[in-house]
Amino acid sequence: MSIERVRTAVGHIVLMLGVLVSLFPFYWMVVMASNTTPDIFSYPPKLLIGSHLFENMGKVLDNIDFFGSMLLTLIASLAVTVLVLFFDSLAAFAFAKYQFPGRNVLFGILLATFMIPTQLSLVPQFVVLAQLGWIGSLKALIIPGAANAFGIFWMRQYAKGAIPDELISAAKVDGAGFFRQYLTVGLPVLRPGLAFLGIFTFINVWNDYLWPLIVMTDPNRLTLQVALDQLNGIYGTDYSMVMAGALMSVIPLIGVFLIGARSFIADLAAGAMKF
Repeated sequence: MSIERVRTAVGHIVLMLGVLVSLFPFYWMVVMASNTTPDIFSYPPKLLIGSHLFENMGKVLDNIDFFGSMLLTLIASLAVTVLVLFFDSLAAFAFAKYQFPGRNVLFGILLATFMIPTQLSLVPQFVVLAQLGWIGSLKALIIPGAANAFGIFWMRQYAKGAIPDELISAAKVDGAGFFRQYLTVGLPVLRPGLAFLGIFTFINVWNDYLWPLIVMTDPNRLTLQVALDQLNGIYGTDYSMVMAGALMSVIPLIGVFLIGARSFIADLAAGAMKF
Protein backbone atom coordinates (compact mmCIF):
# COMPACT_ATOMS: atom_id res chain seq x y z
CA MET A 1 0.00 0.00 0.00
CA SER A 2 1.37 3.39 -0.98
CA ILE A 3 2.01 6.18 1.50
CA GLU A 4 -0.64 8.32 -0.19
CA ARG A 5 -3.30 5.65 0.36
CA VAL A 6 -2.29 5.28 3.99
CA ARG A 7 -2.62 9.03 4.52
CA THR A 8 -6.02 9.01 2.85
CA ALA A 9 -7.21 6.09 5.01
CA VAL A 10 -5.94 7.76 8.19
CA GLY A 11 -7.64 11.00 7.19
CA HIS A 12 -10.95 9.21 6.63
CA ILE A 13 -10.67 7.45 10.00
CA VAL A 14 -9.96 10.74 11.78
CA LEU A 15 -12.92 12.39 10.05
CA MET A 16 -15.22 9.50 11.00
CA LEU A 17 -14.11 9.73 14.62
CA GLY A 18 -14.77 13.47 14.54
CA VAL A 19 -18.26 12.86 13.17
CA LEU A 20 -19.00 10.29 15.89
CA VAL A 21 -17.77 12.62 18.63
CA SER A 22 -19.88 15.45 17.20
CA LEU A 23 -23.02 13.30 16.96
CA PHE A 24 -22.72 11.70 20.40
CA PRO A 25 -24.26 14.65 22.35
CA PHE A 26 -27.33 14.52 20.11
CA TYR A 27 -27.55 10.73 20.54
CA TRP A 28 -27.20 11.12 24.31
CA MET A 29 -30.03 13.65 24.32
CA VAL A 30 -32.23 11.13 22.49
CA VAL A 31 -31.27 8.45 25.05
CA MET A 32 -32.19 10.69 27.99
CA ALA A 33 -35.41 11.84 26.31
CA SER A 34 -36.51 8.25 25.70
CA ASN A 35 -35.88 6.98 29.25
CA THR A 36 -37.16 7.97 32.68
CA THR A 37 -35.45 10.30 35.15
CA PRO A 38 -34.38 7.39 37.43
CA ASP A 39 -32.86 5.71 34.37
CA ILE A 40 -30.82 8.85 33.63
CA PHE A 41 -29.21 8.73 37.10
CA SER A 42 -28.77 4.96 37.18
CA TYR A 43 -25.32 3.39 37.34
CA PRO A 44 -24.02 2.17 35.02
CA PRO A 45 -25.80 4.67 32.73
CA LYS A 46 -28.07 3.37 30.02
CA LEU A 47 -26.59 3.90 26.57
CA LEU A 48 -29.49 2.54 24.54
CA ILE A 49 -32.60 4.39 23.40
CA GLY A 50 -35.54 3.66 25.70
CA SER A 51 -39.27 3.26 25.15
CA HIS A 52 -40.59 6.38 26.94
CA LEU A 53 -39.97 8.97 24.22
CA PHE A 54 -43.58 9.59 23.22
CA GLU A 55 -44.66 9.50 26.85
CA ASN A 56 -42.14 12.23 27.72
CA MET A 57 -43.18 14.25 24.68
CA GLY A 58 -46.79 14.03 25.85
CA LYS A 59 -45.74 15.43 29.24
CA VAL A 60 -44.10 18.37 27.47
CA LEU A 61 -47.29 19.13 25.55
CA ASP A 62 -49.33 18.87 28.76
CA ASN A 63 -47.15 21.33 30.70
CA ILE A 64 -46.48 24.10 28.15
CA ASP A 65 -48.00 25.50 24.97
CA PHE A 66 -45.23 23.99 22.89
CA PHE A 67 -46.64 24.56 19.41
CA GLY A 68 -47.80 28.10 20.22
CA SER A 69 -44.33 28.97 21.48
CA MET A 70 -42.76 27.28 18.47
CA LEU A 71 -44.92 29.32 16.09
CA LEU A 72 -43.95 32.56 17.83
CA THR A 73 -40.28 31.60 17.74
CA LEU A 74 -40.52 30.58 14.08
CA ILE A 75 -42.08 33.90 13.07
CA ALA A 76 -39.44 35.89 14.98
CA SER A 77 -36.58 33.77 13.63
CA LEU A 78 -37.70 34.02 10.01
CA ALA A 79 -38.36 37.76 10.25
CA VAL A 80 -35.00 38.54 11.85
CA THR A 81 -33.18 36.30 9.36
CA VAL A 82 -34.77 37.99 6.35
CA LEU A 83 -34.02 41.48 7.71
CA VAL A 84 -30.44 40.58 8.60
CA LEU A 85 -29.79 39.11 5.16
CA PHE A 86 -31.12 42.25 3.47
CA PHE A 87 -29.63 44.99 5.63
CA ASP A 88 -26.29 43.30 6.34
CA SER A 89 -25.66 42.36 2.71
CA LEU A 90 -26.69 45.83 1.55
CA ALA A 91 -24.32 47.53 3.99
CA ALA A 92 -21.56 45.04 3.22
CA PHE A 93 -21.92 45.63 -0.52
CA ALA A 94 -21.49 49.37 0.03
CA PHE A 95 -18.49 48.92 2.35
CA ALA A 96 -16.79 46.45 0.01
CA LYS A 97 -17.29 48.04 -3.41
CA TYR A 98 -17.90 51.77 -2.93
CA GLN A 99 -15.69 54.62 -1.87
CA PHE A 100 -17.45 57.27 0.22
CA PRO A 101 -16.35 59.79 2.88
CA GLY A 102 -15.87 58.24 6.30
CA ARG A 103 -16.06 54.66 5.05
CA ASN A 104 -13.06 53.43 7.04
CA VAL A 105 -14.12 55.34 10.15
CA LEU A 106 -17.63 53.89 10.04
CA PHE A 107 -16.29 50.39 9.50
CA GLY A 108 -13.88 50.85 12.41
CA ILE A 109 -16.75 51.90 14.66
CA LEU A 110 -18.67 48.85 13.46
CA LEU A 111 -15.79 46.57 14.40
CA ALA A 112 -15.47 48.29 17.78
CA THR A 113 -18.98 47.17 18.67
CA PHE A 114 -17.64 43.61 18.81
CA MET A 115 -15.88 44.56 22.06
CA ILE A 116 -19.12 45.61 23.76
CA PRO A 117 -20.70 42.73 25.72
CA THR A 118 -24.27 42.00 24.70
CA GLN A 119 -25.46 42.30 28.29
CA LEU A 120 -24.50 45.99 28.41
CA SER A 121 -26.97 46.84 25.64
CA LEU A 122 -29.96 45.11 27.26
CA VAL A 123 -30.95 47.99 29.54
CA PRO A 124 -30.81 50.82 26.95
CA GLN A 125 -32.61 48.63 24.39
CA PHE A 126 -35.32 47.82 26.91
CA VAL A 127 -35.75 51.50 27.82
CA VAL A 128 -36.08 52.52 24.15
CA LEU A 129 -38.59 49.75 23.42
CA ALA A 130 -40.57 50.63 26.55
CA GLN A 131 -40.82 54.25 25.40
CA LEU A 132 -42.06 53.02 22.02
CA GLY A 133 -44.61 50.79 23.70
CA TRP A 134 -43.26 47.64 22.07
CA ILE A 135 -42.58 45.58 25.21
CA GLY A 136 -44.41 42.27 25.01
CA SER A 137 -44.90 42.42 21.23
CA LEU A 138 -43.23 40.68 18.31
CA LYS A 139 -41.60 43.97 17.31
CA ALA A 140 -39.49 43.79 20.47
CA LEU A 141 -38.09 40.46 19.30
CA ILE A 142 -37.56 41.38 15.66
CA ILE A 143 -36.49 45.03 15.28
CA PRO A 144 -33.43 45.04 17.63
CA GLY A 145 -31.95 42.11 15.71
CA ALA A 146 -32.66 43.42 12.19
CA ALA A 147 -28.94 44.07 11.58
CA ASN A 148 -25.74 43.15 13.35
CA ALA A 149 -22.04 43.90 13.14
CA PHE A 150 -20.98 40.31 12.59
CA GLY A 151 -23.20 39.90 9.52
CA ILE A 152 -21.94 43.12 7.95
CA PHE A 153 -18.32 42.20 8.65
CA TRP A 154 -18.76 38.65 7.29
CA MET A 155 -20.56 39.73 4.13
CA ARG A 156 -18.14 42.60 3.52
CA GLN A 157 -15.15 40.24 3.66
CA TYR A 158 -16.96 37.80 1.38
CA ALA A 159 -18.02 40.50 -1.09
CA LYS A 160 -14.51 41.95 -1.38
CA GLY A 161 -13.15 38.72 -2.81
CA ALA A 162 -16.21 37.33 -4.55
CA ILE A 163 -17.47 40.32 -6.56
CA PRO A 164 -15.06 41.42 -9.32
CA ASP A 165 -14.70 45.18 -9.72
CA GLU A 166 -15.12 44.69 -13.47
CA LEU A 167 -18.74 43.59 -12.94
CA ILE A 168 -19.49 46.72 -10.96
CA SER A 169 -17.86 48.89 -13.64
CA ALA A 170 -19.83 47.15 -16.40
CA ALA A 171 -23.08 47.67 -14.49
CA LYS A 172 -22.29 51.37 -14.08
CA VAL A 173 -21.60 51.67 -17.81
CA ASP A 174 -25.02 50.11 -18.47
CA GLY A 175 -26.57 52.83 -16.31
CA ALA A 176 -27.40 50.65 -13.30
CA GLY A 177 -27.86 52.50 -10.03
CA PHE A 178 -26.75 51.29 -6.61
CA PHE A 179 -29.78 49.11 -5.85
CA ARG A 180 -29.79 47.59 -9.33
CA GLN A 181 -26.10 46.76 -8.98
CA TYR A 182 -26.84 45.22 -5.59
CA LEU A 183 -29.73 43.12 -6.92
CA THR A 184 -28.29 42.02 -10.27
CA VAL A 185 -24.56 41.88 -9.53
CA GLY A 186 -24.14 41.53 -5.78
CA LEU A 187 -26.85 39.12 -4.63
CA PRO A 188 -26.23 36.32 -7.17
CA VAL A 189 -22.54 36.21 -6.22
CA LEU A 190 -23.19 36.52 -2.47
CA ARG A 191 -25.58 33.56 -2.24
CA PRO A 192 -23.13 31.16 -0.50
CA GLY A 193 -22.25 33.79 2.08
CA LEU A 194 -25.93 34.63 2.57
CA ALA A 195 -26.73 30.93 3.07
CA PHE A 196 -24.22 30.69 5.91
CA LEU A 197 -25.37 33.97 7.46
CA GLY A 198 -29.00 32.86 7.23
CA ILE A 199 -28.31 29.57 9.02
CA PHE A 200 -26.21 31.32 11.66
CA THR A 201 -28.83 34.01 12.31
CA PHE A 202 -31.83 31.66 12.37
CA ILE A 203 -30.18 29.31 14.87
CA ASN A 204 -29.09 32.21 17.12
CA VAL A 205 -32.57 33.74 17.22
CA TRP A 206 -34.22 30.35 17.70
CA ASN A 207 -31.96 29.53 20.66
CA ASP A 208 -32.02 32.99 22.23
CA TYR A 209 -33.19 32.92 25.83
CA LEU A 210 -32.14 36.10 27.66
CA TRP A 211 -33.68 38.80 25.43
CA PRO A 212 -37.09 37.09 25.00
CA LEU A 213 -37.16 36.45 28.75
CA ILE A 214 -36.82 40.21 29.34
CA VAL A 215 -39.16 41.68 26.70
CA MET A 216 -41.94 39.08 26.43
CA THR A 217 -43.91 39.94 29.55
CA ASP A 218 -47.10 38.07 28.64
CA PRO A 219 -46.90 34.53 30.11
CA ASN A 220 -49.18 33.32 27.32
CA ARG A 221 -46.78 34.56 24.60
CA LEU A 222 -43.38 33.03 25.27
CA THR A 223 -40.68 31.93 22.89
CA LEU A 224 -39.74 28.29 22.82
CA GLN A 225 -36.60 28.49 24.95
CA VAL A 226 -38.36 30.50 27.67
CA ALA A 227 -41.31 28.11 27.61
CA LEU A 228 -39.02 25.09 27.93
CA ASP A 229 -37.48 26.66 31.03
CA GLN A 230 -40.88 26.33 32.72
CA LEU A 231 -40.44 22.54 32.64
CA ASN A 232 -37.93 22.89 35.46
CA GLY A 233 -39.87 22.48 38.69
CA ILE A 234 -39.24 24.35 41.93
CA TYR A 235 -38.87 21.29 44.15
CA GLY A 236 -37.96 18.71 41.53
CA THR A 237 -37.31 18.33 37.82
CA ASP A 238 -38.32 15.56 35.47
CA TYR A 239 -35.13 15.57 33.44
CA SER A 240 -36.41 13.07 30.89
CA MET A 241 -39.30 15.44 30.13
CA VAL A 242 -36.91 18.39 29.88
CA MET A 243 -34.68 16.51 27.46
CA ALA A 244 -37.72 15.48 25.41
CA GLY A 245 -38.66 19.16 25.12
CA ALA A 246 -35.10 20.04 24.11
CA LEU A 247 -35.16 17.30 21.49
CA MET A 248 -38.46 18.57 20.08
CA SER A 249 -37.03 22.08 19.83
CA VAL A 250 -33.87 20.90 18.04
CA ILE A 251 -35.60 18.94 15.28
CA PRO A 252 -36.65 22.06 13.26
CA LEU A 253 -33.09 23.39 13.50
CA ILE A 254 -31.74 20.20 11.95
CA GLY A 255 -34.07 20.67 8.98
CA VAL A 256 -33.03 24.31 8.57
CA PHE A 257 -29.36 23.37 8.75
CA LEU A 258 -29.68 20.56 6.21
CA ILE A 259 -31.56 22.77 3.73
CA GLY A 260 -29.25 25.75 4.21
CA ALA A 261 -26.05 23.71 4.17
CA ARG A 262 -27.12 21.97 0.95
CA SER A 263 -27.69 25.34 -0.72
CA PHE A 264 -24.41 26.66 0.66
CA ILE A 265 -22.38 23.71 -0.69
CA ALA A 266 -24.21 23.73 -4.06
CA ASP A 267 -23.52 27.45 -4.59
CA LEU A 268 -19.87 27.02 -3.66
CA ALA A 269 -19.52 24.14 -6.10
CA ALA A 270 -21.21 26.11 -8.88
CA GLY A 271 -18.92 29.05 -8.26
CA ALA A 272 -15.85 26.84 -8.30
CA MET A 273 -16.87 25.32 -11.64
CA LYS A 274 -17.37 28.80 -13.15
CA PHE A 275 -13.90 29.87 -12.13
